[in-house]
Amino acid sequence: MLWVDKYRPTRLDALDYHANITERLTSLSNDKNIPHLLFYGPSGAGKKTRINALLRSIYGAPAEKLRLSKRIFKTPTKREVEINMICSNVHIEMSPGDAGIYDRYVIQDVIKEMASNKALNSSMYGNSKQQQGDASGSNVADFKVVVLNEVDSLSKQAQASLRRTMEKYTSSCRLILCCSNQSKVIEPVRSRCLGIRVSAPSVDDIVRVLKVVARKEQFTLPDELAVNIARESDRNLRRAVLMLEASKVQQNVLSADQPVQKTDWELYISQIAVDIVREQSPQRLLSVREKFYELLVNCIPADVILKTLAIELIKNLDDTLKAEVIEWAAFYEHRVCMGSKEIFHLEAFVAKFMAVYKAYINSMFDDDF
Repeated sequence: MLWVDKYRPTRLDALDYHANITERLTSLSNDKNIPHLLFYGPSGAGKKTRINALLRSIYGAPAEKLRLSKRIFKTPTKREVEINMICSNVHIEMSPGDAGIYDRYVIQDVIKEMASNKALNSSMYGNSKQQQGDASGSNVADFKVVVLNEVDSLSKQAQASLRRTMEKYTSSCRLILCCSNQSKVIEPVRSRCLGIRVSAPSVDDIVRVLKVVARKEQFTLPDELAVNIARESDRNLRRAVLMLEASKVQQNVLSADQPVQKTDWELYISQIAVDIVREQSPQRLLSVREKFYELLVNCIPADVILKTLAIELIKNLDDTLKAEVIEWAAFYEHRVCMGSKEIFHLEAFVAKFMAVYKAYINSMFDDDF
């Protein structure tokens, strides 16, 4: 088992940072009558961990008895859509965005099914709750929970459908929404949820967690290496723990000056940046497009690709060009968020950079002559 899964906290009181959020979630779980929730924040900040800890605090052990379920939904056009879900007796977790343009039918069917089931009887889980010492058996929530991941990737039609469904089944079902970009969730959905922002952990927070993992694995982690990993992870705790495990595999006895191992996709983007700077031509643009497709197929988000590529490109640029390249990167990142065909905007950014860079090189030669 990977360390990132092995040492993931499962209780609210075991969370390592954001004490104010933990206190707020503890208060909500004690009431046993939570509203619809919207967790938002950057990747690797701990949104899913806090959602799972909240469910455990509300329901106790039954929330941890998970099973993987594969469901097939039928659309009005008789098309079958297959979705993977993680289920327990008290909740369902899924990413309806995987259904593509049929996401709204998946949302409607799942929530309708959850809400139509008989409400949980408090005595069903009373014994398990008493054993956990979390609450008395008579104080168990009488509703079920649907956890929807990547809500910001849902279509507008699906989000509108979600709004109506939230109002209709609120008595027997609660929704916990999770996303990275809150601005891509429509206002009617946001206004019906209690928003909880989980910000990225600080470098000190990540160093502290890495030290705890190292102590449990019984090896010494130099302070300098821990700080380097925290900085290279871009304040992504999940990524930092994976980088620590990769460093341990690479070198059994860790040293302070040990280089931090980058991920394969980062090295791949670095090579793309080198290729773009080396040659600006239609043939090069076509080869870069194929590499972009490979990254997207391997589930690297388009905005992450664009941001990482822009950072790699400006490393060796003249100061007079950096501001313009950053401006165009921001422009096309906005296009990626607002558009539907990500590859178009990634390729457009590369084409614009090639035009700007080639014009700059030509102007240098013109000045010389």
